[in-house]
Amino acid sequence: SVCINSIVASILYSKSPKDVRLIMVDPKVVELKVFNSLPHMLIPVVTEPKKVPAALKWLLGEMEQRYQIFAKCNVRNITGFNYRKKDKPAEPTPEQQAELAGVAPDDIEIPERLPYIVAIVDELADLMMIAPAEIETSIARLAQLARAAGIHLIIATQRPSVNVITGVIKANLPSRIAFQVASQVDSRTILDGKGAETLIGRGDMLFTPPGTSRVVRAQGAFVGDEEVAEIVEFLKRNGPPQYAQSVQQQIDRAAREDDEDEDGGGNDGDMGDDAELFRQAFEVIRSSRRASTSTLQRKLRIGYNRAARIMDLMEDKGIVGPENGSSPREILVDLDTYQP
Repeated sequence: SVCINSIVASILYSKSPKDVRLIMVDPKVVELKVFNSLPHMLIPVVTEPKKVPAALKWLLGEMEQRYQIFAKCNVRNITGFNYRKKDKPAEPTPEQQAELAGVAPDDIEIPERLPYIVAIVDELADLMMIAPAEIETSIARLAQLARAAGIHLIIATQRPSVNVITGVIKANLPSRIAFQVASQVDSRTILDGKGAETLIGRGDMLFTPPGTSRVVRAQGAFVGDEEVAEIVEFLKRNGPPQYAQSVQQQIDRAAREDDEDEDGGGNDGDMGDDAELFRQAFEVIRSSRRASTSTLQRKLRIGYNRAARIMDLMEDKGIVGPENGSSPREILVDLDTYQP
């Protein structure tokens, strides 16, 4: 938590809310609440573990949408997008045009500038007890793909066991920091090597920079609670929190859908209450000529789980093909004549 405080303080000192927005997850409730009134916060600090999978899925949807924007603007990453020439829109290459085939020009809104998004998770161990499979998959995808889209993860845990820091998570997070741990086993779990068990505490740490296996010993900065409170108070005086209400609503809705699924929301092959939504989803695909979960989420304003379930139903009915990575699914029927 002390390390997270110093990292957040560094971000606040160097970046404005136009440059960086923050999403914080704090299962312990009391550690990150002090940052709630920051103008940098995208949503209030998430303290309910059941909402965390929904927040990570929103980040995945935001990542996919940003890559669609980059493709349309003919740029490779967030730096190229924010520093692009704005006097005329960039023309996509023929290859990119082929990838965007079927996407209505007005379907993707091009913002003037995109902020970086930093997601901070204070205690991973608590979350892995709630929904280990969903958390692991979402973190792995974000770590693999989200960096170029300007979305970054900072994950902390005080229990470095293999059940918490799984092989999949560790393989996809190249930069790691280890403070003093109890045993050599814990050190190997974090760093793939010994050494952290011999640290002397009080910010003494081992750091693995991204892109290298070299371990660097360093001294972490200490930012006290009073200093954090002063920083937050100063920023609050200069600008109130600018929460994105639509993001909060999507996360709350997805969390409710997760609860409904756990309560036994019916047979996968039976549409039940989703029959009308299924027809609306088909109309979205018919008009946009694009079959993807993120498109349904954006157009119908529904959560990831419900959108994914509808896409699975369409696959079962032979309307669309199987998942195709980050690309839209193949459409297998004549959209103009097919009646759902």
